[in-house]
Amino acid sequence: QGQLVESGGGSVQAGGSLRLSCAATGYTYTLNRVAWFRQAPGKEREGVAAFYRPNGSTYYADSVKGRFTISRDNAKNTVYLQMNSLKPGDTAVYSCAASRWTRSPFLGAETYEYWGQGTQVTVSS
Repeated sequence: QGQLVESGGGSVQAGGSLRLSCAATGYTYTLNRVAWFRQAPGKEREGVAAFYRPNGSTYYADSVKGRFTISRDNAKNTVYLQMNSLKPGDTAVYSCAASRWTRSPFLGAETYEYWGQGTQVTVSS
């Protein structure tokens, strides 16, 4: 049984940076898509960034474009989310998700079948 394990969350002041990691272990097949989602208290879950392995395409929510970067280390089977210029509005639980299949929308939570436990990111002003 495969597992997604996130790490790298924490607390940072506005303007700071964090890098989240999502390590995929135990999967016997290729995960074509990996994405990051976040959910703040009282708000709906939001797709933040996605990586499409077959062609290396990346997708971002408008709210994070130019500040967040998703990348993948194939050798480590790990996907990263580099978050720069963080704002208090970025405070949320961040979760990674993965899928074997090519389904759209790439930032739609309903298109992913595997999920990690989540990691808290808190940005203070």
